[in-house]
Amino acid sequence: MEKKTRRSMLKGAALAAGAATLTAADAVAQKTETPQKKNYGYGANRKAGEPAPLFNAAISYGNMLFLAGVGYHKPGTIQEATKNVLDELEQNLKAAGSSMDKVLKVNVYLNDIKDYAGMNEAYKGRFGDMPPVRTTIAPMGGVPGNSLVEIDVIAYI
Repeated sequence: MEKKTRRSMLKGAALAAGAATLTAADAVAQKTETPQKKNYGYGANRKAGEPAPLFNAAISYGNMLFLAGVGYHKPGTIQEATKNVLDELEQNLKAAGSSMDKVLKVNVYLNDIKDYAGMNEAYKGRFGDMPPVRTTIAPMGGVPGNSLVEIDVIAYI
């Protein structure tokens, strides 16, 4: 059995460190590549010369997908409104190559905080076994368009 000298151990460690440095540098170079921004929303099919829309319904950056708020602007209960909003969000997620299971963050805006329990009835179970993090608020002045609820999400593709 060959006895390792201090010098041979240091030389081996230096070679290993050099290889690790190259690997780390390669990883940094890969991470610094600029992700591509893709529009799935209103401006996606805009013709040359048309003005930019006020906002997009969905946009991705790398593998992250951001969906604008969806409201339900018809009469009905908070359960009906929430179900319809979540159904529309699910369609938008699928159209962009994602799903409800891939949602990471949800923002819920209630016209009236008293609708919190009813919204939760329709919301429960819609995002799979591991629901996303969520913030729920009732903004002063209500939800734009007199919707009972508006929801936006962040997901991955």
